[in-house]
Amino acid sequence: MTNDASRPLTLRDVSEASGVSEMTVSRVLRNRGDVSQATREKVLEAAKTLGYVPNKIAGALASQRVNLVAVIIPSLRNMVFPEVMSGISSVLEETELQPVVGVTDYMPEKEERVLYEMLSWRPSGVIIAGLEHTDAARAMLQASGIPVVEIMDTDGKAIDSAVGISHRRAGREMAKAIIKQGYERIGFMGTKMPLDHRARKRFEGFTEALAKEGVEVVDQEFYSGGSALAKGREMTDAMLSRDPDIDFLYYSNDMIAAGGLLHLLDQGIDIPGQVGLAGFNGVELLQGLPRQLATMDACRTEIGTRAAQIIATRVENPDAELDKLVELTPKIAYGDTLKRR
Repeated sequence: MTNDASRPLTLRDVSEASGVSEMTVSRVLRNRGDVSQATREKVLEAAKTLGYVPNKIAGALASQRVNLVAVIIPSLRNMVFPEVMSGISSVLEETELQPVVGVTDYMPEKEERVLYEMLSWRPSGVIIAGLEHTDAARAMLQASGIPVVEIMDTDGKAIDSAVGISHRRAGREMAKAIIKQGYERIGFMGTKMPLDHRARKRFEGFTEALAKEGVEVVDQEFYSGGSALAKGREMTDAMLSRDPDIDFLYYSNDMIAAGGLLHLLDQGIDIPGQVGLAGFNGVELLQGLPRQLATMDACRTEIGTRAAQIIATRVENPDAELDKLVELTPKIAYGDTLKRR
């Protein structure tokens, strides 16, 4: 059975897909009544495959949506996402819509659970970070019958709409800038790639552009956990101890890059003559460092603003003609740590 994407799924759809009555489906999904384990598993599997989410809005409200926008992001500790939230809030506060935030900690299974809970309250729209989701999460989003905007990334196929930057392009542009300044022995430090798809794509674009110039990353180190100054100091010290001839350090985010900068300054290393370095995101914290760190603006506030505008417009007018893909262009800020020539 194929579902019309504009029509929300019902108990009948799950009933037809599982071959049991609507009453039995209802019992299983509400965890009530005496139902055999085999029937229960059949119903739950059909519901998961379809992307069906029960409706928690009771009585007279059951056929309606609430004025909530589900915003699902990986982290509130990362300095990137509060700026995205600021952009979203600035648009929605002019409407009747209210953002409600769920945090996934970069874990696909947790994203699935958060999405399930949020959709069960029948929000008016979803803003969700990234283009990579589990099959079940993707099915829920496709079957929701509401506007969905995936944010932060444009390297992939969107479920509905997407607003973000191309991280592969961002990585390529940074690599070209580093090569142009004459650096040749490059080290990379970043998050563990399976957890952070956008960092992985930047790294892929970065190494691809270096390879075209006959340059390889000579050392790399990955970490999990918060993006901390202390972690940046520690990894930079370890990498330069292993290979003192490295002349450029590229970090997957500004926080560990700032830690690296502070370590180099402590060691009296000439920046950017002996060692250059660059981060990613363009966070405000960089303004207070003793040297201006090279970085790349990830257009965070604008991403939030544009995503919320799409949701608000489509809630007001479901047939509104809008761009399905909004790709923003990040720019390199050279600061004091990249311009060598």
